[in-house]
Amino acid sequence: METGKRVFPAEFKRDALDLVERSGKSLAQVARELGISDNTLHGWKRQMSAHGTDAFPGSGHQTPPAEEMRRLKRENEILRQERDILKKALAIFSRTER
Repeated sequence: METGKRVFPAEFKRDALDLVERSGKSLAQVARELGISDNTLHGWKRQMSAHGTDAFPGSGHQTPPAEEMRRLKRENEILRQERDILKKALAIFSRTER
């Protein structure tokens, strides 16, 4: 029997959270009805509170702020490499002939 981590689509997560808000039922009760852990549903609620419409970007995707941070880190690394190359070139070209 294979017991792996279940993956739920973003629409299911949003619908589950919407059900909690509109039904007046507790988070644990809605989780039981949907057959998921209340910890899972609580985690989705935290993600939605923190990221709003950017929550649940999908498998392999990042939220826009995380994606921007990743892009900037990559750009920063490239700029550091270019700076180091220019420093070495300057040292080579500024040597006086003996």
